[in-house]
Amino acid sequence: MSSDSELLAQRERLLGGGYRLFYQRPLHPVRGEGVWLFDAEGRRYLDMYNNVASVGHCHPAVVEAIAQQAAQLNTHTRYLHEAIVEYAQTLLQEFPPELGNLTMTCSGSEANDLALRIAREITGGTVAIVTRWAYHGVTSAISALSPSLGITLGDPVRTIDAPDSYRQPGQWLNSLRQVLDALQQAGQRPAALLMDTIYSSDGVFSPLPGEMQQAAALIRAAGGLFIADEVQAGFARTGSHFWGFARHGVVPDIVTMGKPMGNGHPVAGVVGRPALFSEFGQRQRYFNTFGGNPVSCRAAQAVLQVIRNEKLQQNAESSGEKLRHGLRQLAERYPLIGDVRGAGLFIGVELVTDRAQKTPATLLAAQAVNLLRERGVLISTTGPQANILKIRPPLVFNQQHCSLFLETLEGVLATLH
Repeated sequence: MSSDSELLAQRERLLGGGYRLFYQRPLHPVRGEGVWLFDAEGRRYLDMYNNVASVGHCHPAVVEAIAQQAAQLNTHTRYLHEAIVEYAQTLLQEFPPELGNLTMTCSGSEANDLALRIAREITGGTVAIVTRWAYHGVTSAISALSPSLGITLGDPVRTIDAPDSYRQPGQWLNSLRQVLDALQQAGQRPAALLMDTIYSSDGVFSPLPGEMQQAAALIRAAGGLFIADEVQAGFARTGSHFWGFARHGVVPDIVTMGKPMGNGHPVAGVVGRPALFSEFGQRQRYFNTFGGNPVSCRAAQAVLQVIRNEKLQQNAESSGEKLRHGLRQLAERYPLIGDVRGAGLFIGVELVTDRAQKTPATLLAAQAVNLLRERGVLISTTGPQANILKIRPPLVFNQQHCSLFLETLEGVLATLH
């Protein structure tokens, strides 16, 4: 096996400069199990970041489902196969009855790209509205709706404030109203409001009760669709509900999914109102060579079964409550923690150098991430100033893991303090 330095040199030579690595000393995992990653030397790391492996790294039920189907057949959706129908039937049971159709893709980027195509085709509008530091994917159309990538936004994109409960609670709806008013005055029609149901890249924010309902009503009144991006928040991560939007008592027009859908296998999808899908299908064709293939569907089906059988939604709620409680106790002792927020096992910890001024502690947040890595815990940062610790462990995270994380984090905070 190559040394880390050799592997890094090969990577840079063969892959070029487009890829990025986490940590000052890059991690070289070779095996995963549950909440743990193991490096080439056999050291284990508590994974508090990778929501993709939502039911735990290398869950045996998902591995078996992939292997069995791969040994039988893997082809595309222009042939009949039970796997995609069985999966659609199971998945749609988790949605409100108004959302009755599923189209499969391979990534959340593709899912958001298709959702945007549907919205623009159905409404006749072109403008998409997103938050100021949003990330929704990497296709050409969707990267243009992802300000956090640093790409210049085009004319068909408008940005609004995120629902920042820490610095400006309740202001984001006014921002949305202002954008919609400006569009109306310019004679432009919005196609969609595309929103995370927990705003990860903006800083792990969640709208206050009733606000998401108001946002959906505003965009619909202007002639656009409400698209809920569940790529990060979906599949039981928020604990109290299976989907982030369900926490807010709102039914979107379209829902996009990805990352945790296949527990690491590349599978994603778009769910929406049948009338929208029917009209879109009459006007345009959509085909995805690998979207909805039997192996992907069996992997995704296994993920749903594990979430149910192992009661991972309930665990996300109870473990998340314990984790946030422990973090708030740390905040009482360490003024570096300005705010603790989130839902279930999707948590943000905002670090500040001055609680009164709420000055972002960007450098200290980066140091915290690297110190945690050296002590066997993996997290990352998010937000415009990269001062928010982003915590999203696999849903099998339990009280023992919680205690270990809090103990390790306290040691890091004491070092920084």
